[in-house]
Amino acid sequence: QLRLVESGGGLVQPGGSLRLACVVSGSTLDFYTIGWFRQAPGKEREGVSCIRSSEGITYYTDSVKGRFTISRDNAKNTVYLQMNSLKPEDTSVYYCAAEPPIITPQAMCQGGIDYWGKGALVTVSS
Repeated sequence: QLRLVESGGGLVQPGGSLRLACVVSGSTLDFYTIGWFRQAPGKEREGVSCIRSSEGITYYTDSVKGRFTISRDNAKNTVYLQMNSLKPEDTSVYYCAAEPPIITPQAMCQGGIDYWGKGALVTVSS
């Protein structure tokens, strides 16, 4: 029973920071590639950043490169998304997702998803 639970969303001013956490239960992180996706109202779901936990290999979509950092703590079965220099365009519901580890982070962020969390709302506004 793989379960993904997101936390850390909230309201932040432009230029501020948030750290999202995805706690994975039911399996070790070594068995999955984990990703952060977002979907704003009226827009398609977008792969933000993905990581294969066993090696720490990562992928970022162009719009967040240099501002967001994905990381993992295998001992805590947790994947983090540190979001700095937030822009209003980053406002969205952020979802944690999982795929079998044969899937590379790039392929995961650009393709389909097997398992999803329920989402964490991030609002960037004054």
